[in-house]
Amino acid sequence: MKKLFLSAFVTLLFVSAMGQNISKITLGETGNLNAITFDLDENVVVNLTQEGGIDTWGVDIYRGRYENPLSKMEAYTGRVEYYKDNDNEAFRGKIKYIGKTLITYYASFDDETHIGKIKSIGKINLDYHPKYENEAYTGRLKSAGALTFSYYPAFGKDPNTGKLKGVGNTNITYYGAFDDKEYKGKIKSIGHVSYTYYGSSETNKGLRGRIKSGSQIQPVNGIKFYIKM
Repeated sequence: MKKLFLSAFVTLLFVSAMGQNISKITLGETGNLNAITFDLDENVVVNLTQEGGIDTWGVDIYRGRYENPLSKMEAYTGRVEYYKDNDNEAFRGKIKYIGKTLITYYASFDDETHIGKIKSIGKINLDYHPKYENEAYTGRLKSAGALTFSYYPAFGKDPNTGKLKGVGNTNITYYGAFDDKEYKGKIKSIGHVSYTYYGSSETNKGLRGRIKSGSQIQPVNGIKFYIKM
């Protein structure tokens, strides 16, 4: 009986792990947060913008087999429901259910920086930076479940202003304004992983500014970071 209970418990943990979770962060070369990818059931993925809206979603037929950097997805043919015309004006007409996953939104009476943005995906709650913190990242994603997002604040003429600074305990740094023109402002490190680029002295002009060392797709602290070229 104990073995049966243990088996059922392990199965439950496995099923829960296959539910909603953040699997990938897509960045531009200069630190723009392009997409936060959530994995749902039935191989469905949902890409959110840093402002809390749904960018793209669908079935990733490659999920679990190998990386799909182009994020090519097929249409999901399962249950899809939308909020009705009698629902709050901030989220009426938006997606409510994808399969068994409920998606909620902040209503018209919530903080002005949150209105209409995704409040939860399944059991993962989302929050956003309020207006009083810093204008460089007002309204951007602040947390998704236990995972926090930080950005470089507006400070003088700092070229990093508004760029993603950290995801959880993973820090992100950038090359400065005085570095080679081919890679100044580009990602210098993600956590313990460093990036170098071909500079302006490279004889092959096609390589200038492209990644020289450091993988374009890099898992760090349980999150897969993808630098979109």
